[in-house]
Amino acid sequence: MRNALISALVLSSGVAFISLETHADEGQWQPYQMPSIADKLSERGIDIPAKQLADLTQYPMNAVVGLGYCTASFVSPQGLVVTNHHCAYSAIQYNSKTEHNYIADGFLATSKIDEPSAGPNERLYITEAVTDVSDRVTQGLSQEPLARYQEIQSNRKSLIKSCESDDNYRCSVRSFHSGLEYYLIKQLIIRDVRLVYAPPKSVGAFGGDIDNYEYPRHAGDFTFLRAYVGKDGQPAAYSKDNVPFEPKSYLKINADGVKAGDGVFVAGYPGSTSRYRLTSELKFASDWLYPTLASRYQLRIDTIETMGNSNHEIELKYAGTLASMANRMKKYNGLLDGFKATDIAGIKQSREDGFKQWLATDKTYQTYQAKFDQLELLLTKKRVDNQTRYYFENAQSSALLAAANKLYRLSKEKVKPDAEREEGYQERDMKMFKARLKRIDSSFDASVDKALWQQDLQAYIAQEHRVAALDNMLNYVDESVTLSDKLAGLYSLTSLTDKDKRLAWMDAKAGDFETSADPFIRLAVALFDTNMAQEKDKKTLAGQLSQARPDYMKAIIAYYKANDWPVYPDANGTLRITYGMVDGYQSKDALYKQPFTRLEGITAKHTGLAPFNAPQKVLDAIKEQRFGSHKVASVIKDPSTWLCRLFSCYKPEEFNSVPVNFLSSVDTTGGNSGSPVFNGKGDLVGLNFDSTYEAITKDWFFNPTITRAVHVDFRYILWMMDEVDHADNLIAELDLVRN
Repeated sequence: MRNALISALVLSSGVAFISLETHADEGQWQPYQMPSIADKLSERGIDIPAKQLADLTQYPMNAVVGLGYCTASFVSPQGLVVTNHHCAYSAIQYNSKTEHNYIADGFLATSKIDEPSAGPNERLYITEAVTDVSDRVTQGLSQEPLARYQEIQSNRKSLIKSCESDDNYRCSVRSFHSGLEYYLIKQLIIRDVRLVYAPPKSVGAFGGDIDNYEYPRHAGDFTFLRAYVGKDGQPAAYSKDNVPFEPKSYLKINADGVKAGDGVFVAGYPGSTSRYRLTSELKFASDWLYPTLASRYQLRIDTIETMGNSNHEIELKYAGTLASMANRMKKYNGLLDGFKATDIAGIKQSREDGFKQWLATDKTYQTYQAKFDQLELLLTKKRVDNQTRYYFENAQSSALLAAANKLYRLSKEKVKPDAEREEGYQERDMKMFKARLKRIDSSFDASVDKALWQQDLQAYIAQEHRVAALDNMLNYVDESVTLSDKLAGLYSLTSLTDKDKRLAWMDAKAGDFETSADPFIRLAVALFDTNMAQEKDKKTLAGQLSQARPDYMKAIIAYYKANDWPVYPDANGTLRITYGMVDGYQSKDALYKQPFTRLEGITAKHTGLAPFNAPQKVLDAIKEQRFGSHKVASVIKDPSTWLCRLFSCYKPEEFNSVPVNFLSSVDTTGGNSGSPVFNGKGDLVGLNFDSTYEAITKDWFFNPTITRAVHVDFRYILWMMDEVDHADNLIAELDLVRN
């Protein structure tokens, strides 16, 4: 059976690659699994004990933190944190004003007193414990789908409540292998996060959308933040009296970096993959979902860019939103291109056919064919439901309507006992609920919100799946009033644009909403029953899938093990480890992409126009070949530091320059942005920030021949800190080592 998946992968250039039986470096492994792949780590030259990597209380795993959407890591005993520039974009945007545009100019706090808040929503999450609670979630569940779904949620909430006896912790119960397993995740929350050092966008996002998912890259995608706590050492909300957090450990930074062929590993919080999904699900994504999403994102991007070009305040407010949309849109297009270039559907169908043949002959799992057929029927219903609801859900995309929907739902949930409330509306959620309402102002402009909402409403009007409650409120039958004028009236009459008035609705009762004259509140009330009915249908289907998916996964895991294929859960936003090696790849016929890029590539790409507009101070340092100074040499904890005084600190002999970005074969996806890249000893050598365009389809299928992650080399970060921005105070905090 080991030869069941020898599939040809044909790129658009006509070059064929063969998927490796060994699956090479595939796997987004849970930390506890590391001892089971200790031999694989050793083969890659990763010497740090697998048992140590499995222990979240030990170095380096206790220095890896989540941002809720990206990954970061502690790099000093004073709570200094490093992540990607694009991960900290909202913090930079939050502090950017017309008089000091940190997005364009960059920011450096030369002392802690100058470090501003990263914003009320910014958090650091330190995972301290991961506990298998599968039996406690799934034991004795009802066979009735909706009741089953509700029982799972009730069991999850009970576990979370017990875990969160200390307000400083945030807990969650995550599903692994599609509900086959559940783990309780306990995380310490740091609530006071501050901006410390960010290069200008022309460094952090050098190449912009043009270079996004491309290689070679020359992006300085890094930013430093700092964690603060109360004087008692406990997490606390922002206060000028707070002090830097002292982490249990912080990463050593290897100033010598890595070279081609070196083993590396990455730890972080990958968001979502679909490698165990069925072929029918991939085809739906390829044929309808991704094209539809990409088209909508492109329309929204064009609108925001047009409006931002004539209004600098809009440009600042929507900078983060625009970057996020552009990234998603390019990813969807990349997935579509990848599906065309490489027959991923055919590969998955081949594997699925092999699985069905195995089912028919395996004595333990022969009866699972009927379960597999039932799963396909449920997925067909899910696809129809998604298409039916898509435009109605988008028709509620206004930031003000979204806030009104949530506020009215909160008034309904608050009359229930806390344990029976929907997740997101419990007492544990109120701080973040309030913070999100506050944060609206920082990325909201009524004219932009109206324009984007109008586009979604026009798409809704043009299709057949209409909802009477929405049609009645918008009164489309009155042809004397245009949609644009109707929406303008809603925005002119609402009070939800006022932060204090918006927050006051958190304490209102349902009756207050139902008698309100505010047009967005009225619309939220009118849509509530329809939204709740659709939510009930979703929960019922989820209850059915909570039986069908785990049964499928039991069989598919057994099939994988029979073929000696790696078994790890799909990414779900929880802490994972992946390993690989520094390596280039053959992207198409006669085109091999080298694993490293150099400073000179910045100069070669520089045009003076965004997104290839490198700062003059960077260009000057490159031209003058200033490749390292005594400042870094003086803090490297190694007796051979005198060499750095004689020769350039960051210029490896094999490059004759400073490395900027590099490639490796580690298995990453969205959420891994900002993840620390370690050498075999566990020293920090880079930050993950992207994938190559050819590798985007790895969310569905891992092809080791062309799958590469893109990292910013820490030698480039040190060079920027030293030679360009003179961040002497931060260099002094770092624990720099040599090979």
